Amino acid sequence: MKVKKIAAVYSIIVGVSMIGMWTVFYLTSGIPEINTEPAKITMHLIAEFITAIALILGGLGLISNRKWGFQTYLLSMGMLMYTLIVSPGYYIQSSEFIFVAMFAVFIILAITFITMSYLKRDEFKM
Repeated sequence: MKVKKIAAVYSIIVGVSMIGMWTVFYLTSGIPEINTEPAKITMHLIAEFITAIALILGGLGLISNRKWGFQTYLLSMGMLMYTLIVSPGYYIQSSEFIFVAMFAVFIILAITFITMSYLKRDEFKM
């Protein structure tokens, strides 16, 4: 399997997972900040959903060999890196280290895919 296809699938899975995770948290009242810091969490959720949508679009663009696919994928991976760096702080503060470990794995994977997209950029571009 080519790196491009694996990267695209990763991008789509992470995007869909982000939407799913926040939806479950919302439906199970797992976002206490809605009551304590509504403006802050609303802006955070907007950023998370935009990142998730960009990841899905970037992955679909790569799979379908669209001209915009590679650029969208790179942009979405940059957005993902930001959220993967910022988000573990919440879980560190809450002493939920299993989530910190999960974010560490996702950071390693994201860095790997970003690096591979640079090293094999001819495969990624149309």
